[in-house]
Amino acid sequence: MRSQNGLDGLRYERRAVLGLALVPLLVRAARAADAAAMPPQLGDRFVFLTGPKKGQVVKVDDLVVNDPQVQTYPVGPDGTVRNQSRLNLVIMARLDPAGLAEKTRERAAEGVVAYSGVCTHQGCPVNMWSKDRNAFVCSCHGAVYDPRNDAEVLDGPAPRPLPALGLRVADGAVVVASTFVERVGPERG
Repeated sequence: MRSQNGLDGLRYERRAVLGLALVPLLVRAARAADAAAMPPQLGDRFVFLTGPKKGQVVKVDDLVVNDPQVQTYPVGPDGTVRNQSRLNLVIMARLDPAGLAEKTRERAAEGVVAYSGVCTHQGCPVNMWSKDRNAFVCSCHGAVYDPRNDAEVLDGPAPRPLPALGLRVADGAVVVASTFVERVGPERG
């Protein structure tokens, strides 16, 4: 018969072995969480945040020219949706390329533009559309941004334009071609 100390040693060894077996699982879970919080990366595609196509990859043909913006999240090549940071909200619209300012046209892909969906005023979502002005509107304090001209502030309390992403098209899908041109989110106080 084993002594109590012998049983304690076996219990400790069993726990140690089980703990070592869990380490790779915990490391993978931590990496997945980190990847889901990373800002948009080169080569990421986008998935719809809402609507009938929620969770589906955004294709150029899904976006109608001059329709209101859609809310999206970037998705990595491994399928990780980067939705664990509110700063990863990206708004997209498809516009007539002829009506885009030169800098905006350079970042656009087939008329599709992408900007941070986080207002530069206080960090609220830019999820409304002004039909009269053909512009993005922040739902909290009414900042209005011009998607045709580098998301320039047209009205309201926002101190600066929305940061833009460079885009390209691959197999019909909208893909990140360059990271945000500026820091995302509201001004720091």
